[in-house]
Amino acid sequence: MGLTIGIDFGTSNSAVGLAVGGRPWLVELEDGARTLPSAVFFDTRGRMRLGAAANRALIDGEEGRYMRALKSVLGTPLLREERAVGGRRQSLLDVIAGFLAELKARTEAQTRQPVTGVVSGRPVHFHSRDAGMDAQAERDLHEAYTRAGFETIRFLPEPEAAALAAEDLAPGETGLVVDIGGGTSDFTLFRKAAGRAEILGSHGIRLGGTHFDRSLSLAHAMPLFGAGTEVNRSLAEGRLPVPAALFNDLASWQKIPFLYTRDTLALARDLERHAVEREKLSRLVEVIEAELGHDVAFAVEAAKIAANGGAAAAIDLSLVERGLAAPLAPADLARDLAGFRAELTEAVGDTLARADLRPEAIGAVVYVGGSSLMRVVSDAVEAVLPEARAIRGEAFTAVVDGLALASADA
Repeated sequence: MGLTIGIDFGTSNSAVGLAVGGRPWLVELEDGARTLPSAVFFDTRGRMRLGAAANRALIDGEEGRYMRALKSVLGTPLLREERAVGGRRQSLLDVIAGFLAELKARTEAQTRQPVTGVVSGRPVHFHSRDAGMDAQAERDLHEAYTRAGFETIRFLPEPEAAALAAEDLAPGETGLVVDIGGGTSDFTLFRKAAGRAEILGSHGIRLGGTHFDRSLSLAHAMPLFGAGTEVNRSLAEGRLPVPAALFNDLASWQKIPFLYTRDTLALARDLERHAVEREKLSRLVEVIEAELGHDVAFAVEAAKIAANGGAAAAIDLSLVERGLAAPLAPADLARDLAGFRAELTEAVGDTLARADLRPEAIGAVVYVGGSSLMRVVSDAVEAVLPEARAIRGEAFTAVVDGLALASADA
């Protein structure tokens, strides 16, 4: 008889926990850390590194393939496309299964017991606008767990797991979990009593931190590489806009690894030859040739976090060209993310409507997930629930805490 554990497999970070004495106990997945970046790096020998080790390999400029935001491809055809990764052909489904298998192995090494079951978190909707893709995404994740060696697999919506772990509500008080991850935003209304969470309603949309990053990258970083510029026609007079698809992919975490091909590099060089603003397209060639796409994405993310703190920031692109940077002020952040604020406000209102609850019935809002710390999120929630108090105690581990507690009943 093996252990059943809780796994929060996130777009940006992952964590593992189990119940010990009725309390959640989290596995130290690396260097004393309770959370692990959901990133992998394959070196030229095909060895896979996870988490901070994967990030270090990228930062140190090691030769290999870096991947992040793997969860966001679940339910899409991209998941099963085989490509040369780590010296062999494999799909992103294979990579996800390998990532989950390593979480299982590290848990077994710490607990010294076999792990056979999992209660896995999942967003309320992987794909909020396509029911077919939404259902396929759960089937894909189930298959990944099976390939990773798990025998029993159960799913629990992530905000419902966070509701199980919530402790700062008065008996009978109604709360709203706002779980903003890397790829999705989830909302659960609940009432806590006798150590249990009565779920009153849940809702979710496909919107998260990676969408914030992509929007900011397209607005501020990509124009420095030629987005929005023009090229001269080859066989006729006149000009054409530089294709936007290339920049859309370069601004999307999950698509960056697949830009490092001969065809993409040849396209970038051809655009450079015909560019009206050649210096910008030369930078694009450098990014593709030197495989700096993830470095650009990390720079955008870092500037986002700094500007969210209220300080004037800059997207540091000096790895591409000495002194290259794009300013990002808090006012820029508010303007560029305004559309997302409207989506989030609407989603909170929809969540209340589905449970037939009025705003004054909500006593507290429990913020969960790293992206819930963004000001655009709290502004959106407060527009609907101005009187509810905010609880931000365990933003990064609330989901895995709840999954760990749920694993005791599996």
